[in-house]
Amino acid sequence: MKKHRVRRSIVATSSIIGVAALLLGGCTADGGADGGVAKITFAASTFGDPGRGPLLTQWLEEFNKSQSEVQVTAAAVPYPTFGQTVLTQMGSGQGPDLIRFDMPEFEAASDAGLVAPLDDLVDVGKYTLLKQPDQFLVHDGVRHGIIFEASNYAMFYNADLIPKPPTTYEEFTATAKSLTKGDVFGLAFRQTEAEEAGVWQDIFNYVYGFGGKWSDGKNLTINSPDNLKGLQAYKDLYDAKVIPRGADAATFRRMFAEGKVGMELNNGGYVTATRGQNPNLKFSVAPIPFPVRSQGAILAPIVVNEASEEKEAAATFIRWALEPANQVKLQEILGASSVATVTERSAASLTKTPFLPVFDGLTESSLPQIVLGFEAKTPDIRKVVVQNVIAALQGQVDLKTALDRAQQQATELVK
Repeated sequence: MKKHRVRRSIVATSSIIGVAALLLGGCTADGGADGGVAKITFAASTFGDPGRGPLLTQWLEEFNKSQSEVQVTAAAVPYPTFGQTVLTQMGSGQGPDLIRFDMPEFEAASDAGLVAPLDDLVDVGKYTLLKQPDQFLVHDGVRHGIIFEASNYAMFYNADLIPKPPTTYEEFTATAKSLTKGDVFGLAFRQTEAEEAGVWQDIFNYVYGFGGKWSDGKNLTINSPDNLKGLQAYKDLYDAKVIPRGADAATFRRMFAEGKVGMELNNGGYVTATRGQNPNLKFSVAPIPFPVRSQGAILAPIVVNEASEEKEAAATFIRWALEPANQVKLQEILGASSVATVTERSAASLTKTPFLPVFDGLTESSLPQIVLGFEAKTPDIRKVVVQNVIAALQGQVDLKTALDRAQQQATELVK
């Protein structure tokens, strides 16, 4: 993907102002070497995932057992603070050697020159990469990342409560309303400013699912009629009180696992976590039943910190991760997500999870949750949009006025 980029200091970006509470190891003065062994740190919010985290840590240990000159250590940083924590460290020339970023933070780090180019470190020509999502990791012909996880969004539903999944937005709304009674809710989504990044992920599906988009590639289109239509659908569901208002993602996901929530729009990585919370839950997955088949995707690249003194050691890990057997193992850990290369689902995995083809079939219609043409500014635009949308949810302003205000504020930011 060809884009013009102007590199600038990351510490000047408003989305990461503040001092990180946690200092990760990795880019130290001595490079972390010990007795000829290069010690590197890999930071990812998923290491703290109760379902996938322990399995990913075991996967790293497989790498360590296979190596005599490189050892990698996992560093878990909570998702809500991950971007600010790691970007602040990288901006000061420190931080982990390897990072699993979500796309908004990846774009910001790449734009600021904080990510090491990979072209001379990893020969990607040796692998069959997923073309659709991989294009977003190459800037002006320079590769800055390798896919760690590509996870499409779909509709999760409790098959005991919903024998036949809705196929239209009208059915979706009716189902959510009919299930909401007592301590059971028909639907759940994030709707608090404290979960800004998560709210952005959730509303992305409503905007694109109703034919909207955040930009035309050159100009922001936050307050377009289609965006208003999609976000009005999101607000209508909030107003209908079919969700557990105020509940954060950890809470309502636990409720889903306990049979207290009927539906949730989420990505394929949630499959493993759901089973980890309740192996006996009967749930399934279907495409999001919105008018347009277009939805978000968690596209999470693994990158090498430009400040790392162990770039070759970090690249050794990436090359190991790209080996076919290790890609298959990673995909099994990630659940219904895809990995960097084209892999084939095993008969055993399809038997265990028959809806895997639903996720795989959405790859061509899924988009990373960035503002096209304004990739590096996505964290700043996200903050403005989420603040205004939540103000509308809370009745402080009508939705159209909120989007008009977000359009004006975001346009000022990207000038």
